[in-house]
Amino acid sequence: ISPLLLFVGNSTYLDDHGPPPQKVLPFPSQVVYNRVGKCGSRTVVLLLRILSEKHGFNLVTSDIHNKTRLTKNEQMELIKNISTAEQPYLFTRHVHFLNFSRFGGDQPVYINIIRDPVNRFLSNYFFRRFGDWRGEQNHMIRTPSMRQEERYLDINVCILENYPECSNPRLFYIIPYFCGQHPRCREPGEWALERAKLNVNENFLLVGILEELEDVLLLLERFLPHYFKDVLSIYKNPEHRKLGNLTVTVKKTVPSPEAIQILYQRMRYEYEFYYYVKEQFHLLKRKFGLKSHIRKARPRPEFFIPSPLETEEPIDDEEEDDEKWLEDIYKR
Repeated sequence: ISPLLLFVGNSTYLDDHGPPPQKVLPFPSQVVYNRVGKCGSRTVVLLLRILSEKHGFNLVTSDIHNKTRLTKNEQMELIKNISTAEQPYLFTRHVHFLNFSRFGGDQPVYINIIRDPVNRFLSNYFFRRFGDWRGEQNHMIRTPSMRQEERYLDINVCILENYPECSNPRLFYIIPYFCGQHPRCREPGEWALERAKLNVNENFLLVGILEELEDVLLLLERFLPHYFKDVLSIYKNPEHRKLGNLTVTVKKTVPSPEAIQILYQRMRYEYEFYYYVKEQFHLLKRKFGLKSHIRKARPRPEFFIPSPLETEEPIDDEEEDDEKWLEDIYKR
C-alpha cells in the first residue's frame, strides 16, 4: 500500500521567510506502541531499532520501564513530550493507554500485541526470578533483591495457596493497557473490559496475537510501510533470530492442570478480552487473505504453550480498496 501523505508547515519559518517548503510525512506520522509486558515486546523493539535506522523514522523510547499508571500531571507531561517529538515518530513504553485528546493533543495511532494470559503470567513469573538467556550467559540473576524463598517458590504452591502474586488484582494485567488510566481500569470487572474493547475499536490500528507473530508483522508492514517495510525478512534473518532467542525466559516449569484451571477462573476477564482481540485479528487476517493452519493441540499439561503456526503467503485481492479502508480507520 502506498503511504498516504500529509503536508505540514512551520509557522516560525513562515513568519521569517514566507511560505515554507512542503515537508512530506507518511500518514500516520505519530504511532504509539504501549507494549504489554511479556508479550514479545523486546523482540519487536529489537526490530524497531533496525527499522528506524533503515527507514529514517524517529524511534522514541523511555528510560522508565515499570511505571504504567500515571497521575494526571504525569499524563500531561508525557503526552506533551511525546507530541513534541520530531515526526514521523514511533513511541514505545510499557504504559497503560493514554487519551491524548483529553489533554488537547492529537490522538496518535496505537498498535500493540497480546498473548494467551496464562502464558503471559507464567513467562513473567519465571522471568522475575531467573531472567532470560542473556542473564544466564552472564551468570546474572534477575531481581537480586528477591528473597531466596520467594525466588524458588513453587508455582503450584503460589497458585493453590493463593499467594498475592498468583491472585487478583495482579493477574488483571493485560486489560488496563487498553482500558487506560482511570482508577476503575485496574479493577477486574465488566467496566474495564468493555472500556478496553472500545479503545481497541476506536484507537488501535492493530492489536496482534503473539502466537501468530509473523502475521502481525505482515499486517504492520502493510498498514505502516514507512515504519515496518521489510520487517518480516529482518525477523526471519538467522542473525536476528539468534538475538531473539536470548530473550526467552529460562527455568520455566509447567503448573499442574488443577493450578491452570484456577488461573483460568481468576483470569476470566483477561480471557474474554484475549478472545475478543483474537477474533478481531482473525477477521483482519481474512480481509487481507492470510490463512493460518493450526496444528493439533498438544495434550495437557503443555496445551497452553503456543504451537507454531504455518502461514500461507498473502493472497492479492484487487477487489479490496485497502487504501480507502485504512483512511476510514485513521478517521475514526
